Amino acid sequence: MNALIILVPAALLLGGLALGAFLWSLKSDQYEDLDGAGWRIISDDEEPGPPAGPAPRA
Repeated sequence: MNALIILVPAALLLGGLALGAFLWSLKSDQYEDLDGAGWRIISDDEEPGPPAGPAPRA
C-alpha cells in the first residue's frame, strides 16, 4: 500500500506531461499535412546531386 503513495502521483504527473506534449503538438500544427510527407517521399522533383563518396584530396 505504501507504494501507491508514490505510484499514483507519478502516474498522474506522467499522464499530465503526455497530455501537455499532445496539446503542444496540436497547437504547433504538427497534424496539419498528414499526406504531404508521404507524397514528398515518392515524388521525384529534385535534381540529382553529386554522387555520395569520399571527398577528393587536394
